[in-house]
Amino acid sequence: MGITLRDGPVAEVVVDVPPVNALTVQGWADLAAAVRAAGRDPATRVVVLRAEGRGFNAGVDIKEMQADPGHTALVGANRQCFEAFAAVYECEVPVLAAVHGHCLGGGVGLAGNADVVVASEDAYFGLPEVDRGALGAATHLARLVPQHLMRAMVYTCRNVTAAELHAFGSVLEVVPRDKLRAAAMEVAGRIAAKDPYVIRRAKESLNGIDPVDVRRSYRFEQGFTFELNLMGMGDEHRERFR
Repeated sequence: MGITLRDGPVAEVVVDVPPVNALTVQGWADLAAAVRAAGRDPATRVVVLRAEGRGFNAGVDIKEMQADPGHTALVGANRQCFEAFAAVYECEVPVLAAVHGHCLGGGVGLAGNADVVVASEDAYFGLPEVDRGALGAATHLARLVPQHLMRAMVYTCRNVTAAELHAFGSVLEVVPRDKLRAAAMEVAGRIAAKDPYVIRRAKESLNGIDPVDVRRSYRFEQGFTFELNLMGMGDEHRERFR
């Protein structure tokens, strides 16, 4: 259990943190380190980011945050989520997210920063941040859905399905749950078959023409999470959720 890196031309970073793949501060740091290590390896041609268990990712571990009498866990979670999302975006090779079940909060940060998303039929995506007294990852949600839907999802905390994202073109394929890994590996294999030097330059060039600086944009959002916490809403809503 935990975060596992399986080396190879198609490297796999696998999240397995029962019961719902909600990550602690250390878990987010481990995920960032695994993705960066895979990208730095000259033998890696593509990274598949996937999970075991009930869903892809449920965001931060609220219990860890509420058990901390100070702000260390909150600051740590914000910093390490930032690092994990950045690791996916900045990975030297394309990152393919294979999403099943819930993809919430931090999960949207990961999938939104991935180069390609393949999902199972049961996958759904959402930002419950407003209900948790926090803000963030709208930067990444905006890479998956149109602007007005993104705003509605933030305000209402509604979810969208993999089928809806497929219609927008942000999810490449939707497959039965038991076919997800095979579908992800098939797409990854097509990328891995290309000239690796060209693919690495393609990743670099595509990041260079992005209209939004995802690091700066997400950091701006995080400032409002700290404000909400200072005003007491963060702790109030997290405690109610717990």
